[in-house]
Amino acid sequence: MVFTAGQRVRIVACEDDPRAAGRTGRVVDEVPPGALTGGRWTVHGVGLLIGPVLCHPHELRPA
Repeated sequence: MVFTAGQRVRIVACEDDPRAAGRTGRVVDEVPPGALTGGRWTVHGVGLLIGPVLCHPHELRPA
């Protein structure tokens, strides 16, 4: 699934940080992720004590 920068997403699971599961945040990436992030999208604004997380497309749903 392709997301756009600023789009709100719900994290259904997160291999990078399991605390992020069930929370919502905003996609940071301007372009689809590549090899540098292992094909994972960067999501920010998940929580006060949780920094930006990297999530696989199957771990995200539009909010």
